[in-house]
Amino acid sequence: MPELVLGPAVRYVSDTEATVWLEVDAPCEVAILDHRAATFCVEGHHYALVEIRGLEPGRPHPYDVRLDGERVWPPPDDPFPQCAIRTLPSDGPLRVAFGSCRVSVPHEEPYTLTKDDDPRGREIDALYALVARMRRQPHEEWPHVMLLLGDQVYADEVSPATLDFIRSRRDTSRPPGEEVADYEEYTRLYREAWRDPAIRWFLSTVSTSMIWDDHDVHDDWNTSRTWLETMRAQPWWEERIAGAVATYWVHQHLGNLSPRELAEDGLWQRVRDCDDAGDLMRDFALRADRETEGTRWSFFRDLGRTRLVMMDSRAGRVLTPDRRSMIDDHEWRWIVEHARGGFDHLLLGTTLPIFLSRSMHHMEAWNEAVCEGAWGPLAAKRGERLRQGLDFEHWAAFERSFRELCGLIQSVAVGEDGSAPASIVALSGDVHHAYLAEVGFPPGSGARSAVYQAVCSPMRNPLEAKEKWAIRLAMSRPVGAVARALARSAGVQDPPLGWRLCGGPWFDNQIATLEIDGRSLVMRLERARPGGSGERPERELDTVLERRLA
Repeated sequence: MPELVLGPAVRYVSDTEATVWLEVDAPCEVAILDHRAATFCVEGHHYALVEIRGLEPGRPHPYDVRLDGERVWPPPDDPFPQCAIRTLPSDGPLRVAFGSCRVSVPHEEPYTLTKDDDPRGREIDALYALVARMRRQPHEEWPHVMLLLGDQVYADEVSPATLDFIRSRRDTSRPPGEEVADYEEYTRLYREAWRDPAIRWFLSTVSTSMIWDDHDVHDDWNTSRTWLETMRAQPWWEERIAGAVATYWVHQHLGNLSPRELAEDGLWQRVRDCDDAGDLMRDFALRADRETEGTRWSFFRDLGRTRLVMMDSRAGRVLTPDRRSMIDDHEWRWIVEHARGGFDHLLLGTTLPIFLSRSMHHMEAWNEAVCEGAWGPLAAKRGERLRQGLDFEHWAAFERSFRELCGLIQSVAVGEDGSAPASIVALSGDVHHAYLAEVGFPPGSGARSAVYQAVCSPMRNPLEAKEKWAIRLAMSRPVGAVARALARSAGVQDPPLGWRLCGGPWFDNQIATLEIDGRSLVMRLERARPGGSGERPERELDTVLERRLA
């Protein structure tokens, strides 16, 4: 009898449709709510994506999972509430949670300590704390949607269990050492991240949308052409990137797509028709890594009258030194098209913050100008090394893309192609601290939307004390003045939009929620902390920010 390996995970959900993803140990037919799907196979692993239609809006639909007719989920004596597909309401309140950067290590000491107490410490998992609270709440208070904004898995920071698996199959004294090497090892990362009972229940009942960031592949992924050439020269890199892209497509990307988009996806159709799509996926992965045109990882979702446009800010970069771009031209046109329209709110999901602290923005813009030759060829070479060494890889380090995105935000806020939304909120992670920044427009712009940059990072991977100190120092006015002077000396113009910090920084493991009701929007940021007593104390969430954005 087939058995459930991973999942079920509720992925795309609208008011009447849903998809549920899972992995099983053998080919079979999967049935959920009288909808069926045959499994598909990649590298000997068997998966299913069940498309469910005709659901009633705005209510939970409890379900079980049957493999070849046998019920396998929920497990017997399950301590968690009944899992359910919760369709989006046609109107009324909607909760959207978001966060990024979550390592998968045990929930016990020394892993629950701080990094300063023990280098293995990652403190309390904010997602774990959210689950603990949900178990005490009525489902009406749960988030409808969870946005996972990058670094769902850490290919270069594996758990003890995954490391044991890696050591069982190859010599870790040879590159890539104790990092993952291929598709099979990547699958272990996803099992570590999603198989914990609390997280597994959460995924089985809260719709999730996901996008990748650098650690899903490798630290500093696609920072610069120099970095890319160095990595491609490594004999182990081809298998690493093939495994990274293929597992991302299977585990994360497929579930971001609506049933209509799945029906139009030629690769999805071919994968389902293969006995084992491993070779097909490997060819696709290597082509997608080397040719950004023709592969789009960005996606959109309509959450009632709120539009989410999730922008891939990693895989689609153009790294040619004289025309660096965060997103290739084809994908950028798609983003512009889907960001316009008559929405109540526009959410721009991007793992990397658009609006950094002013000092960091100026430093990254300065660095790009130096790399482009503003201070001569010798400085340009040194600038490339500095770009990689200090992670100068955010939107500010891709000046052309930053200015195009600012122009798009302003045109939407003005209402050039439809009524202006009440708010435009950029949702980001990556930087291992959280903050809220308010964005302003030049006088006479005609902008009518409230615009914010909301950053929530990490969910579980906090910084050391010295790293927190460095970030606070970088946010200071004296450092900002020096950074701006450097940028001007390299010919960098001031940003077309202004912004100011109106909350933060916060450095805990944390999770954020947007509460949307019509044209009203409230943001709440909560930090994780231990509560109660005993060897495994209950996890709690404390509110550190609550602010009405629209």
